Amino acid sequence: VGEATEYLAKFRADSIVRDAEWIKDALVAGSSSIEDDDDDNTSPPHPQPWGAALGQSFGGFCLMAYLSSVAHPPEMCLFTGGIAPMNTPVREVYGRLWKRVEERNRMYYERYPGDVALVKRIARLLEDESRGEPVRLPSGGILTTRRFLQLGMGLGGTPGVAFANLHSIVSSAFLDDDDDELSVAFLKRIDYEQSFDDAPLYFLLHESIYADGPASGATEWAAHASNQLSPTPQFDYLLTSKDDDAPVLFYGEMVFPWMAEGDFAELSGNGMRMLSQALAKKGDWTSLYDATNMRAALHGSDNGEGAKSKAASATYYGDMYVDFDCAMKLVQRGGPLEGVKVWVTNEYQHSGLRDDGAAIVCKLVSMAKGSIHVPS
Repeated sequence: VGEATEYLAKFRADSIVRDAEWIKDALVAGSSSIEDDDDDNTSPPHPQPWGAALGQSFGGFCLMAYLSSVAHPPEMCLFTGGIAPMNTPVREVYGRLWKRVEERNRMYYERYPGDVALVKRIARLLEDESRGEPVRLPSGGILTTRRFLQLGMGLGGTPGVAFANLHSIVSSAFLDDDDDELSVAFLKRIDYEQSFDDAPLYFLLHESIYADGPASGATEWAAHASNQLSPTPQFDYLLTSKDDDAPVLFYGEMVFPWMAEGDFAELSGNGMRMLSQALAKKGDWTSLYDATNMRAALHGSDNGEGAKSKAASATYYGDMYVDFDCAMKLVQRGGPLEGVKVWVTNEYQHSGLRDDGAAIVCKLVSMAKGSIHVPS
């Protein structure tokens, strides 16, 4: 388990950036082998950084690693919903995100008020111990209430798409009002929407994206812990499913230790469970970000070297996945990303790049080049 843990620790933003540099150098060097250390022609005669890089969500975290650790980062860095909560403890990050998830739930139920009762009905059925056998999914996993509530991961998209998709899933749960069995179509949709079995790295490494060096310590299932420590019961489905006045709230983009306890078939082997626990307890993570290097790349260094990158960001005010306040701390005057020109908007959600990508990218490029003056 120890060797596997250290191996997986090499799949984070700092390693992704080094891989991107390796690929770039291989492309610049043409058909020569990048592994041929004896051939001096494999290295370009002068630095040739990427002309531009676009970082959506976690991609923006990778751009911050680029600005922190690579001598010649991309000449233009464009962020879309992707400014990492650097310098914010991981439990605080999730404490903030739980509040944003709650707000998206409220907005969802305002749009589909009939789903309040329907979601309660599903939760009560799944919690009914008199049924004897658990509800099995086609994939082999178990549909528990907690797994069902993970469908809320998609609520952070544009409501016309994200909310409608969740409503469609919930509406397919029963064939009629008197039915006490979940439909096959509903169970298949659950498997389709939740991809953790197909992408186990997402489960294993998700919280590690917030582990910035040894000082940040172990993540220790921070999303789960911050919710458990919450003094309010909004996300306690055992209570809200029985309370006619409180809706059952869906979860957001979070991973939990119980996901490896049978809920997801491919995550629930003994080896996977031990590995997920080892990663959660790992405290000696490498550093991802360097504030001094980021400022130097965007502003120029104290020794007179000029800025190497221009940068602009679309920062979404109501983002459910990347906390707005944490992002704004970094781009304020004196912050490590002060050199990033920020467009704050609530016109788009985290899915803005997918919803209206051409318009957003064109605006960010113009901002970075200085051809439009945002912020004004």
